[in-house]
Amino acid sequence: MVRRILDMGFSTELGKTHRIRVYDVKDTITGAEVAAAMDAIVAKNIFEGTGGTLTGKIDARVVISETTDLTLV
Repeated sequence: MVRRILDMGFSTELGKTHRIRVYDVKDTITGAEVAAAMDAIVAKNIFEGTGGTLTGKIDARVVISETTDLTLV
């Protein structure tokens, strides 16, 4: 099974990095779509972590992982 995970990094008011992950992201997602979503998350101030409120974008990436189930005999 192949899984695509969108991993977004945000800066916080205390100078830390806060990561938000979205699982099973569509394979046609673009950088522009992610940037717009990240801007909306920061503007709406809906998440707060131990580093305080989110203040900006740092990075984003799609992580693709593959899982193979094994048969135990």
